[in-house]
Amino acid sequence: MSNLAAGLRADFELNVTEADTASRWGSGLVPVYSTPALVGAMEKTAVLALEGHLPTGQTTVGGWIEVRHLAPTPVGMKVRVAAKLIEIEGRKLVFKIEAWDEIEKIGEASHERFMIDEARFMAKVQSKGK
Repeated sequence: MSNLAAGLRADFELNVTEADTASRWGSGLVPVYSTPALVGAMEKTAVLALEGHLPTGQTTVGGWIEVRHLAPTPVGMKVRVAAKLIEIEGRKLVFKIEAWDEIEKIGEASHERFMIDEARFMAKVQSKGK
């Protein structure tokens, strides 16, 4: 049974490591928190907000994200991400997401996830490999 409702939220914290840097991801040449790592943390936080709220057999997949990476964060600094479910339109779930390091706001995003039947989705994925 689903108990989805606008207002669901989650927070996620991480410490920036070398593996998270733009130079490691290939998205830049500097050793600071990369935009791809930020996007991953944002999506993860949206998924966390949904834990325990989806019907049995359902999960979500990301379908769209618009991100502004506002400020650099050095390796070793803590990052906190907050995601809030702001709208439900059928299978589409819309999130507002923000991120901060220990000094300032470093990112913001609008993100859409879509509820799917996991078994049907995976059957379709596996059929592509045949």
